[in-house]
Amino acid sequence: MAITLTPGTWTLDAAHSEIGLSVRHAGISKVRAIFEESTGTLKVTDSGAFDVNAVVRADSFNSKNGDRDAHVKGEDFLDAENHPELTFVATGVQPTGETFDLTGELTIRGVSKTVTFEVEFGGQAVDPFGATRAGFSAETTISRKEFGLTWNAALEAGGVLVSDKVKIELDVAFVLQQDS
Repeated sequence: MAITLTPGTWTLDAAHSEIGLSVRHAGISKVRAIFEESTGTLKVTDSGAFDVNAVVRADSFNSKNGDRDAHVKGEDFLDAENHPELTFVATGVQPTGETFDLTGELTIRGVSKTVTFEVEFGGQAVDPFGATRAGFSAETTISRKEFGLTWNAALEAGGVLVSDKVKIELDVAFVLQQDS
């Protein structure tokens, strides 16, 4: 897939983006959450190569349940006090037909692992206010244990309370900076 973006520096439009996740709970249902605070840049060269850097605030985790949010932000999971940011730095892009793979280093709780997001390019357009925007949807699944997130509880009927697999889903918009 050829992605055609105007060269320059693009910044994440957090007001028009969502960074979320889902994880199986008690083996029977999924819990969904979002991170409410994030920043990011997308730098596009004249040759069409691009670089992505993103930062998510760990303490902005929101699953719409205060007790669960406090637990996830605490030492058993994200340890937001000692590891306030989750980061992603792109290392490569590979077309895969209608989508592309974006590979990079994801860091959670101070542990960095290579992950690959399957990305769909939504396009580029100028909005009614003159801003040039680009949109993307992306997803990947990670093993939380690989990032040191090992807390769990055994279930009476067998299995564990929280699945190891966490699906990360992004719907993001970037705005081209005028001084680019």
